[in-house]
Amino acid sequence: MSIKKDMIFIGSLIILWYSSNIGVLLLNKLLLSNYKFGFPIFLTMCHMSACAFLSYISIVILKIVPLQRVKSRSQFLKIVTLSIVFCGSVVGGNVSLRFLPVSFNQAVGATTPFFTALFAYLITFKREAWVTYACLVPVVTGVIIASGGEPSFHLFGFIMCISATAARAFKSVLQGILLSDEGEKMDSMNLLLYMAPIAVVALIPAVFIMEPTVLEVFASVGDQHKFMFIILILNSTMAYAANLSNFLVTKYTSALTLQVLGNAKGAVAVVISILIFQNPVTVIGIGGYTMTVLGVIAYGETKRRFK
Repeated sequence: MSIKKDMIFIGSLIILWYSSNIGVLLLNKLLLSNYKFGFPIFLTMCHMSACAFLSYISIVILKIVPLQRVKSRSQFLKIVTLSIVFCGSVVGGNVSLRFLPVSFNQAVGATTPFFTALFAYLITFKREAWVTYACLVPVVTGVIIASGGEPSFHLFGFIMCISATAARAFKSVLQGILLSDEGEKMDSMNLLLYMAPIAVVALIPAVFIMEPTVLEVFASVGDQHKFMFIILILNSTMAYAANLSNFLVTKYTSALTLQVLGNAKGAVAVVISILIFQNPVTVIGIGGYTMTVLGVIAYGETKRRFK
């Protein structure tokens, strides 16, 4: 009976992880593109505000995970640095969704292992086996092919998506370096508790300077779409749920399971987005994305074997 309960619990976590991650992507696309609410910095600020508020409730009040306190000024500055990079990656991803379909956004995002390996080599001089690097060739080649076969290709959107993917990889490498000391290591939920409010503070002036008409347009779009405010609240809550469920799935499953589920999640997001938004796709585009995903799977497997 206990095993059955555990399986139901883990299955529920995976469903929450999938639905929250894919839900955030689809709602971001709906708001930024379909609703013509072109304010990705404001949207990111809403996400970070929800993450800050819900992280406090989860950790400080509900005590889902033990609270880890910042122990030094040096550690705080490291967290600030990570927060700015993290913030930049989220903003870049949201900007790209204004111009690119979710399916192509996911194809480009699948190249994260390539950038992670690149930054790990450039910054920490960490080398992998040659066969591991060889698996990254189809990862990059697949995106190049998918780009050529993408009917809705937009250069600026592509640049922002690649930049967001690189920033996400850079943040993971940087986190391993900055918080390498045993006394400074934090789990992802506690790190989010500190990073999210820092991101909000950084984004507020950016919104006022770069998106000064956001409140006016928000009111206008809200008049046209009755559920605009509810969708924004739901979207922001899902952004936190995606982080929480990712942490819990990581905690209760193996690294290999997480890797397999992550690869499948991208494919599911692509299929659902095409069905909902009806964006045109080509055989070349699908072939390129498939090559990238297979390259990512091979990279993860070889990295695990030659570790």
